[in-house]
Amino acid sequence: MFGYEYSLEHVCSYTIILQPTELIGPLAEGIRANYHFAGGEVDGPKLRGKFRPGGGDFATLRRDGIGMLDIHGTIETHDGALIYEVGTGLAYGSEDAYERAMKRDLAPTVPLRAVVRLQTAHPSYLWVNRLQFVSIGELVRARSEVRADIYALK
Repeated sequence: MFGYEYSLEHVCSYTIILQPTELIGPLAEGIRANYHFAGGEVDGPKLRGKFRPGGGDFATLRRDGIGMLDIHGTIETHDGALIYEVGTGLAYGSEDAYERAMKRDLAPTVPLRAVVRLQTAHPSYLWVNRLQFVSIGELVRARSEVRADIYALK
């Protein structure tokens, strides 16, 4: 181990409300499902505002139960700045999640882990362009929402 120093700084937490899932179905790579964002709230020590409708997570559930996340969204801060979020990550389903999904027997919650980049041209938030972010959260099916904490990796 090299022992490089790092720290995680809590930037914000968010809740994203999902529109009904657009199920593409089983493909060669796995089951494809598009989760479109209907909106959401962002609150924290560094970012506050809302998720604009129109983004989404374009996920593929592999046969081993792991979901591959492809996240795109726009945060509108409390003071009107627009910040683009893009990320990739994993949804940790059970080993039989693929077979269960084929039967529409879905887990009530699914842990989510992602690496996220934030990008903006707004002068007050240029600092986000220089950082790597980590998202730790979960999908809560009963409420059709994603909840996550975002940390800057420094």
